[in-house]
Order: sequence, then structure tokens, then C-alpha cells
Amino acid sequence: MRRPSKASSHKLSAESQRLATYAQAIGQAASRIEERAWEHTLDAQLQKLLKTGHQDTIDATLNALFKEDLNAYDVLMDGVEAVSESSSFSIETADGVSKSFDVLLVAAPILAWTRFAIASGAIPADILQTLTAHFSAHLLADGTQVAMSPTLFSIDQLPRSHVETYGKVHKLAQAAVKGTVLKADTKVPETAPFLADTRYLLVAVVAPTGAPLFRWQMPEHQANFAAERATAVEQWRLQATPTVNRLLPGCGVELLLPEAYYMACREADKQIRPVSIRAAVHYLTHTLGVEAADLRAVIAGFGEESADGQVDEYRVAFTQRSSSDVIYGVVWPLYGQEDEEGTPAEGMAPAAALQKPVTPVEEIIAHLSEAGVTQIKKHSERYVVEFCDDCGAPLFADPVGELAHAEMPEDAPTGTEHFH
Repeated sequence: MRRPSKASSHKLSAESQRLATYAQAIGQAASRIEERAWEHTLDAQLQKLLKTGHQDTIDATLNALFKEDLNAYDVLMDGVEAVSESSSFSIETADGVSKSFDVLLVAAPILAWTRFAIASGAIPADILQTLTAHFSAHLLADGTQVAMSPTLFSIDQLPRSHVETYGKVHKLAQAAVKGTVLKADTKVPETAPFLADTRYLLVAVVAPTGAPLFRWQMPEHQANFAAERATAVEQWRLQATPTVNRLLPGCGVELLLPEAYYMACREADKQIRPVSIRAAVHYLTHTLGVEAADLRAVIAGFGEESADGQVDEYRVAFTQRSSSDVIYGVVWPLYGQEDEEGTPAEGMAPAAALQKPVTPVEEIIAHLSEAGVTQIKKHSERYVVEFCDDCGAPLFADPVGELAHAEMPEDAPTGTEHFH
């Protein structure tokens, strides 16, 4: 279940009440025709609010529905994400003919890991041109137009609201149709230096209304769309990785499937977790001059105090086997429908779905073992989420169950590492 922001409003405005009513109507529709009619009405209302910058109205409605009607909350969240990351628009040609287009904001996530620093920021013009060409040639349907943002984003630098996402989509869409190149974002927040982190290319894909956006949607590929998509992604990785390596020197990289903005970001959040564990073990073994088998990992579940025992994230503390001092830590957050018992993957075949799902702890242990860590301890106690009062870093459970600040030994070389 996706969760709203913690800000709340005591009384819904008329605009918020309309959003709530439309979302509830969609959830209760008894036919596809009725559902689509309500969706059209909701989309029009959201379009108006996003265009005029009323994020507070949308947030207030989401907060209220999260408490009162989870089904309507999901409907509204799906709607606002869809309307903010995609749109339809028309332009008038020189001869006075109006042409209509669909646009979708696509994120191309890049998993990166290093012992040094992971770059972000402005993309040089030649690299931007090369990446755009590969993106279009290997992933997109014929007849599409494309504009790639000239900024390599960290998660802290992505649009922070639906209103900002909406603005980004339309700015890039105009650049795609006009064939212009945007200037790189200059006022972007600094990002914390992690050993493993995600970087994003943002791309607006524009096509005539109703036409396919991606290669696997084209008529000749529809019968084998899954195989065509796999081939397209493999070619994107093969051709674009050398160019991405120029953007991220000193880093190992893995290019994920480019998808609609919110879906791609959620998938990248999940996929970076095992990379963070591998990067932590690699960093510790090289920095301390030890083998992975000389390390101990301690896994503990953490959640909000009022969450009735719910685990929101697991924190993995690392110590040396000869000591109980926590020297490093990795945070493994839970997303969507994930929980302590594990949840079958979406789209899983019926037979496979009947099998007992892998729990997050089992998955963490598997990645630790694969990295060579053989001594692994799991605390059964659930801890309240706590952070260091001085620096804000998360606290980790040590082998005896005490919460501790992760600190490298005093004689260890210093670097740019941070807790993921």
C-alpha cells in the first residue's frame, strides 16, 4: 500500500471533495464504460489542479482517503500519477491543421556502485546526443519524437511533487515536438554520497494520439511483445552502457528497463537494495583488508512506534567477527505490498504463485551469503525507527541487540561512503 505524506487537513475543500467523490465513483463503477467515464472526469479535474499548481489540494484528498477509503485512495493515487506523467496535447501546424499527440515521461534508471563518488548533474552535449539516439533506435516505436533531459538525476534531484512532474513532462514534450535541446537544471539539491545509488535519465516520448510509443507495441511485434521488449532492453544496455560509463567514471553500472516515470522509480528503489549490500561488503573488505568471511551481518526489523508491529524496513549492520562494534550499515526498505512474510511478484504464473514467497529476510540473507558473508544474525525483536540526534544517520542493532551508531575503525582509510 502506498502511503501519503504526513501533512493533513482537518476539512476538505470543495475541490478536494470532488476528487474524493470521483475516485470513489471509479471504485464502485459496475462497467468499463462507466468506469472510463468517471476516469475521464477525474483526469480533467486533476489536469486543472496540476496545471495551476494545487498540489496541496491533491495531498489533502489523498490524506483523507488513506484514513477513510483505501480503495478510493489507490484509485486517486493511480490517477494523479498517470495525469502528471502523461498527457495529450494539440499543436497547430503552419498550414493551420491541428495535430494531436500523446506524451509519456519515461525514466531510464541506472544502478551504480563504487568506492568513490557517483556523479550527477549536467550531461555533456555529445553524450546526450548519443544516449538519445540509442534510446530512440532500440526502445521506441517508429514515428515517435523524443527529448531527453540534459541532466543526470539522483533521487534527491527528481521532481518532488506531482505538480513538478507535470511541469517537467510538458517542458520536455515541447522540446520533443520542436526539436530543441533544453538547458541542464542548475538549481538541483546536492545528493548524499552513497556506495550504491540510482541515477536517472528522464525522457519525454511523443507520438501521434493512439500510436504506439515503444517498439514492442508496434503491430508487427505485438504477438511476441515480451520477447521483443527483452531484445530491446538488451540492445539498450549493450549500446548505451559504454556511454553511461563515461558519465559515471569509476562506477559499476547496470541499466534497468526504461518505463513510465513512477513505475521505473519504484522498481529502481527495489533493485538498488541488493546492490547496496554487495557494495558494502566490497567496500569493507577492501578498506579493512579482510575477507568477506571475516565480517558479521546483523539483521533487524524497524517500524514506526504506532504501526502495531509493522516492519517498514530492515537494517543490516556489519561488524568484524572479532568485535561487536557496528562499522557500517545498509537500510533495506519495504515497498508496496511487501511485508515480513513476503509477497508473490506481480504477474507471476498461477503455479508459481502457490509456492511460499521468499521473505525480505530470506532475500537479504541470500545476498549476504552470495557476497561471502557467512556469519549472519537475525534479531526477532522489532525496533522503533531511530536516528542519530547529531548527524541524522540511522541507528543499527548490534549483535547483542543494542542500537548503535555505525562507525568505521579509527585507523580505517576515509572515503565518501554513506549509509544507504
